[in-house]
Amino acid sequence: MAAAASEHAAEEGTMSIYKAARRIKRRESTLYNALRSVADDAAFVAEIAALWPTLPLVANLRCGLWYAQPRSLAATCYFKSTDGHAGNWAFSTARLNLHLALLAGERGGCIIVDSTRKGKRFPDSMAKTIPIWCCVLNRAIQRHRLRAINQGSGLNSEMSAVVSNGDAEEYSGSSNWDSSVHLPVWVLETERNAIEGRIEEWVDLFESCGADIHSLALGLQKPLRPLWISQNTRIWLNEVPDHQLWDFTPIILVSASASGTVATQRTASEFSWRYIPGAGDDEESWARGLTPTLFWKHSYDLLDGGPDLCNQLVADIVEKDRVYRAQRGEHSPQVIVKHIKCSSHGQESYTGDHTIITQPMNSNPSTLAPANTQYSNDGHVVFWIGTSNIAVASTMQVADGLADMDCILNCDSTSRLPSNSSEDSYLELPIVDSKDERFSLLKNLPKAVSFAKNNLIARRKMLLCCQSGEDISICVALAIITRLFNDTGCFDCGESFMRRDITKLEMRKRLVFICKYAVNARPSRGNLRQVYGFLCNEKEQLPH
Repeated sequence: MAAAASEHAAEEGTMSIYKAARRIKRRESTLYNALRSVADDAAFVAEIAALWPTLPLVANLRCGLWYAQPRSLAATCYFKSTDGHAGNWAFSTARLNLHLALLAGERGGCIIVDSTRKGKRFPDSMAKTIPIWCCVLNRAIQRHRLRAINQGSGLNSEMSAVVSNGDAEEYSGSSNWDSSVHLPVWVLETERNAIEGRIEEWVDLFESCGADIHSLALGLQKPLRPLWISQNTRIWLNEVPDHQLWDFTPIILVSASASGTVATQRTASEFSWRYIPGAGDDEESWARGLTPTLFWKHSYDLLDGGPDLCNQLVADIVEKDRVYRAQRGEHSPQVIVKHIKCSSHGQESYTGDHTIITQPMNSNPSTLAPANTQYSNDGHVVFWIGTSNIAVASTMQVADGLADMDCILNCDSTSRLPSNSSEDSYLELPIVDSKDERFSLLKNLPKAVSFAKNNLIARRKMLLCCQSGEDISICVALAIITRLFNDTGCFDCGESFMRRDITKLEMRKRLVFICKYAVNARPSRGNLRQVYGFLCNEKEQLPH
């Protein structure tokens, strides 16, 4: 008995040390510390952006949105770190970010901001995903231009003008067009060689997906090339290079946070605070419903209020914003903060500042808008997909009552039916994410396609909307475009669908077509699988 009691006491002592360490970590990761860290890093980002004031500042979703004021952002992009993890390198045709390449070509380059918590200077999205993306686009453009030169008579007027007015040798890419892989110096040689060995495979994939490489070739006069800047980078202010003199289009990658793994104590005005590297990452776990837009709108009050008032100030700001949006008819669920309890063996639980937020997070709408983009009265964005008479947006657009919409297909399970809509002009489908229900989209796609077909036959303009405007509505649009439109994007009531085979490559081409216009599209893999399953089922049911 004595031995058992001694063993139990030792176990309690071990657990107490572990719990003490966890408690200290949670106390350091308070909401005030996170917001102070974000503001501190954002000042560094602003300094870098001021060195090249003509280059547009772009936030890599979602973490990058925290590190710049919304009015200073020209666009957003979406590069995932998982596409750059060692041994898992990938070039994603679902995240082509072609709008970013065109923006860089138009403005002479761009600055992308992101951050990471992992004690590294740069996230893998900046270290490898974006360099791979730059190289693949460069080689695809080089192939396209060489092919046009070799065909000679096949040049159209636009391409002929570029060749005749510019340097033919530079245009052909024989010597001046840099298509090599540019990776940071800390990437191992073995990893560098492995990435280089797969570039041609990714270029083939890029060409096969139906991307508009011709527009890229016209828009980019210099090849894309990444450059890396962190808080450890030394830049002499009297020797800042002019980006226009470079023989490439710079993609300047700014890692906002300091790379130290140990939290440091800092002091600002009358408050001291603990610095958190990459504080903007994983916002659901700490932000308590606060969004980057709300933070920068109220940043002075939040930071000047100090750590004792920060939580209450955030709660008031989030609730006032929720009530405001609810009064406008927008979906705005109340934020529920769940404290993580760490009680064990009957000891008193600690409910600190570490939280889980159950409110769905809406993405910042600051996105580079192509020519087919329409703004509502409140600044929200509606993306028209070519000349298809189909637009995609968030459900927030429904409340704005856009006059150009003849019918609405609402895919948001949490929204409500507008009072002035008829059955012919409004369809509400309770579609939820594939993580919540595996076949929710698949079950509702037949109704969605039938509703779209009837309205497109009547030449009505249709709005597809979901809660974010980036996932479910994009997948529904993909199903409609593939099922009812031909290869050139013209409505044919499904005649071409009956004649062609349905493959993942064909579906990928149409997704690229949609993403060309809806630049904020971020469809999930689970929902894309359901679209493919629906199309295969439709094909099987057709008479042979």
